[in-house]
Amino acid sequence: MLVAVLTMLGVVASPSLASPPPSAPEPFFAPVQTLTWTANDSTTQYKSAPTTAVPGETTIVFENSAATGNTSGMTHTLTFDTSTPGYNHDVSLNILSSPFDANNGRHEATVTLTPGKYRYFCSIPGHSTMTGEFTVGDGGGADTTPPTVTAAVTGPQNPAGEYVGSASVAVTATDGESGVDTVEYKLDSGVWTAYTAPVAVSTLGAHMVHYRATDVAGNVSAEGMSSFTVVENQGEDTTPPTVTAAVTGTQDGDGNYVDTATVTVTATDAGSGVDTMEYKLDDAAWAPYSAPVVVNTAGMHMLSYRATDKAGNVSPEGMAHFVIVAGQGEDTTPPTVTAAATGTQDGDGNYVDTATVTVTATDAGSGVDTVEYKLDAGAWTAYTAPVAVTAAGAHTVLYRAKDKAGNASTEGTVTFTVVKSSGDITAPTAAVGLSGTQNGDWAYVGTVTVTVSAADTESGVAGIEYKMDSGAWSAYTVPFVVSAVGAHTVSYRATDKAGNVSAAQSGSFKVVAVGPPPGQDVCPRSDTRETVMIGTVDSQVSNVDTGNGCTINDVIDDDSEYASNAEFVGYVEAVTAELVENGVLSGWERDRIVTAAIESGIGGFPDEAGDAQKQGKEQSVKPDKKADKKTDKTADRDVQVLSEKARSVPDQAEPITPAVSPSSDSTIGKLPVASGSDLR
Repeated sequence: MLVAVLTMLGVVASPSLASPPPSAPEPFFAPVQTLTWTANDSTTQYKSAPTTAVPGETTIVFENSAATGNTSGMTHTLTFDTSTPGYNHDVSLNILSSPFDANNGRHEATVTLTPGKYRYFCSIPGHSTMTGEFTVGDGGGADTTPPTVTAAVTGPQNPAGEYVGSASVAVTATDGESGVDTVEYKLDSGVWTAYTAPVAVSTLGAHMVHYRATDVAGNVSAEGMSSFTVVENQGEDTTPPTVTAAVTGTQDGDGNYVDTATVTVTATDAGSGVDTMEYKLDDAAWAPYSAPVVVNTAGMHMLSYRATDKAGNVSPEGMAHFVIVAGQGEDTTPPTVTAAATGTQDGDGNYVDTATVTVTATDAGSGVDTVEYKLDAGAWTAYTAPVAVTAAGAHTVLYRAKDKAGNASTEGTVTFTVVKSSGDITAPTAAVGLSGTQNGDWAYVGTVTVTVSAADTESGVAGIEYKMDSGAWSAYTVPFVVSAVGAHTVSYRATDKAGNVSAAQSGSFKVVAVGPPPGQDVCPRSDTRETVMIGTVDSQVSNVDTGNGCTINDVIDDDSEYASNAEFVGYVEAVTAELVENGVLSGWERDRIVTAAIESGIGGFPDEAGDAQKQGKEQSVKPDKKADKKTDKTADRDVQVLSEKARSVPDQAEPITPAVSPSSDSTIGKLPVASGSDLR
């Protein structure tokens, strides 16, 4: 199948060769040469590749096999770029190689190279960072200029400029004509050695590093020298810095950042002090951190960060996960705010003993941020629940709101009078309960049964009324069933035998159609722990069946090997995004699972840390399904998750308690007085 897909993408196994135009002057060509590329399990870079060459007929060798480190059977290509400006486009080469192909992953092609630069890359989807370039000299002996070579010594230094504990020597060589062929260095009185990476020097004392380079034309640079001294670290700092990151910006109701998120990284080190900070956004390369990072690309993001102190200690990699969504343009409209007083009233409209003020604010733009109220001459106070006023006399309540864009509403006013009375002036308490089968979004599947109850400890309950959505009030006698698909609001109230009427309360719920029956059980030995466990971290999210016999724990697959925690977290993000799309998880459940994946540390740990983590995982209560994991894994990952997976709840009505209630006698909970409360 992979070969068929690659063929559709235009990736073919045999190279296509292109010759220079006949009218171009024929350059002087050096003897035939062989250039070799190798690949392994990496999807980000070739294992080895040439950097320089001479012009002329050339044998290209591309090997992607077990011998070059490919243990997974991964397919790669070696493709020459024929479109990007600034490079030679006279060679068309596209070699597809797999350890399991007819040549066991080793392929050869013959091409003719001309002076200049060539760019190459891997064309397999997801391997886009496997790129490189090499330089072909003019081959005519015209290059008589040797390379330019420099060296830089780095490391923690004391006030005298001496390097504490160790020093690192980095050699850099450039050649603008035929290109650099080799770089060499010699430390003190040692022998000349090929330079491939920065050289760490930890031997105490004075040192001299010698360095030189040779270009493809054979020109050798003058010998360079750099001297430095390494001294002992008195009171060595072995503790890495502490690094944290904070994400700020305007958020919507789901916690997503609207249009822009700003990530601020902070590092501290009580020993030698912080030397450098770095960050990496998503799949980009590590970059120095010098100021808060502003991210404005819509989508899911992961920012990794780390710091190094002056003693060379590097902190563990930290990660900040966040989501950016596109806003609806600049919000310049303030929220809409209303308030209403409710309670038992006498014939003059005064409230007997208590008036309850409910403030409601809505904002269709950035969303409501804060709501405040002020009673009479009191101070402005954050509004969180209906306000009960019991002091006798005339009262004025002021109210206002502010949205997340900073727009403030005008102040509103509600006035009323509270009077005292005797006898039964207390209205009954009323409560509602819902029962039925709910899915992952707490919607009721098929039907929901609504039960209303009331209690009155004084004169007793005379009657209960209810209404559905915008219908008329009806007498309530027995529980009733709602089967109409869609969002609904149930309102209810009660009257006692003294004529006191409770404030009308309401709550909302949703009914959805019954989904299709589950298909074949592709995970007969499922991980049936009650909650989703990532390693030893409990996400507190119910470990439900995804619709095909596999639980969420089965799909997460935390037993496989991952190159890094970031790679594992990326996999978990992709899996849970599909589960959200198919109605198995809600957005907040997905966030908890991704957070657990980050905290688990799974992926890319050192041996000792890995052993400790594996031991911790073995101590958790988890079914032993290793034997069938390999058999079921392909089916697990290809399964189509049901759009809505119902979860059962008890038949008993589920009570919900309001923020303010006239009495606490009812044995069935109460809904908040504010309209639109969410019944689940």
